[in-house]
Amino acid sequence: MTDFKTLTAAEWRARLTAEQFHVLREAGTDRPFSAAYDAFKHQGGGTYVCTGCGATLFDSTTKFDARCGWPAFYDPATTDGIKVLRDESLGMVRTEVVCARCESHLGHLFEGEGFNTPTDQRYCINATSLRFIPDDADDG
Repeated sequence: MTDFKTLTAAEWRARLTAEQFHVLREAGTDRPFSAAYDAFKHQGGGTYVCTGCGATLFDSTTKFDARCGWPAFYDPATTDGIKVLRDESLGMVRTEVVCARCESHLGHLFEGEGFNTPTDQRYCINATSLRFIPDDADDG
């Protein structure tokens, strides 16, 4: 099994597209309301995994439309699939969300925004960092 935390930048570049590398490995951000975001809004039941390593991150049952331009979830699929870190970039303090397995940048966590969700949390995640696996992917 690959130890994703030890891959060099060159190895990551060989595995990812330029856009994926920028978002996942350089903490970049998707443009809001992208085609990938539009596709996310129309995906049915399934699981969202990390583009970098395939780790399970979010379940479609926790996604919601925050009308922010990026995929939003109110809870991760498992308690050990993601890590949160203090992010002081851009002159502000935010909570960064990274994949626990490969430490790829996923997006940010916002709390207390008043969304009608069970957790009042918004995991604002770059569509580039997600790969969708439909529930029926193994059928047929």
